Amino acid sequence: MNINKHLILLFSVLFFLFAVSVSSGCFRKNESDVKSVVRNELDQLKNLDSETTQKYIPYTELFPDATENTDLTDEINKTFSLFFRKFNYKISDVIVGTANHSATVSVKLTTIDSKVLASDFKAELLRTQITESAQAQKGNIKDSSRSLEAHYLILNHLLNTNDYDTAETDCNIQLVNTGNDKKEKWKIQRTNSLEDDLVGGLIADLADPDILSPEDTLTVYLDTLQKLDLKEMTSYLGVVNIMNTSDTAKNSIASALAEQIHKNFNYVIKSSSENGYNATVTTEITTFDSDSILADYQEKLDKYLASADAVIDGSQKRYEKSFEILLNSINDNTVTTVNDVDFVLLNDGVSWKLQDEGNTLGNAIFGTLTDSPLETSDSEDENISADTDKQTDDNTSTESSSN
Repeated sequence: MNINKHLILLFSVLFFLFAVSVSSGCFRKNESDVKSVVRNELDQLKNLDSETTQKYIPYTELFPDATENTDLTDEINKTFSLFFRKFNYKISDVIVGTANHSATVSVKLTTIDSKVLASDFKAELLRTQITESAQAQKGNIKDSSRSLEAHYLILNHLLNTNDYDTAETDCNIQLVNTGNDKKEKWKIQRTNSLEDDLVGGLIADLADPDILSPEDTLTVYLDTLQKLDLKEMTSYLGVVNIMNTSDTAKNSIASALAEQIHKNFNYVIKSSSENGYNATVTTEITTFDSDSILADYQEKLDKYLASADAVIDGSQKRYEKSFEILLNSINDNTVTTVNDVDFVLLNDGVSWKLQDEGNTLGNAIFGTLTDSPLETSDSEDENISADTDKQTDDNTSTESSSN
């Protein structure tokens, strides 16, 4: 009897150990199957497979704010290839649910540093928009920077010209078993969170309205301004509208002022303060001394108008002479001035933007030259003409009386 009891107990233990062994083997097999699915998908990303890339990160999702969509082009595929060239991963843990219906795989992903890339992208996009705005104001209507294709061209350019460091992201990949009891079929669940994790958080960083600070944003405005050509700068800052002259004279003076900016303009950001969606950035601006230019112009103009030549020249020549004096005063100027300027920026939920940028920058740079000194010259010229006409009338009356 005791022998039978011992045999029963022994068989029970053996059966239990066998069941545990089978269960453990199945469990390990499930883990292996899950891990194999994840490896297969991530290896395809690592090997720059465009079909897999688009399965997990649709190209339209990266820039949802783009106003004009485009088809998936070779250029866009190349951009993703450039992004994933440093992609790597390491599986750290696999957990299969007790019911064998779901699983979670913990992975450490290595991608390009998305924060730096997103910041560079936003700066380059703003730079492009400022340049296009300047070109549009001078008659070249262009707004391509808002299209999806333009966004990818900018991203492609950045990835081609910069060697970005890598960053690591901890990611949990969820899988579901879509098979049956006889045959399992594990499938990765595609989620917005997974999309963002696979690109190292780039989607979230691009959507961050503070990825460029108010100081960084103003820096882009001021640096871009310095690089605009003469026509772009004068149209963007509204310099052409300052001069109440003919087109030829207007362009000459505007070009001379823009050249003064290229030679003398500099800036140092001193402080910044934020209040909700508003920010004020105090900046030390170095630019040409408009007061010095006007003083030199007025002195030389007064000297000319007091001369006999001004009376003899007549109205048209006096105007041409005043224009010549102003142009020379601008070209000959070597005096600079330094002033603190408060720039106001507004965050519209997308990014920080400089308020009334053309006029704000124009006033900061041109100072008292935001009004045309030639208007005063025209008034003085009218007075001279009136005095000349009166003198002529007086002479005529005197001659008549003598006769």
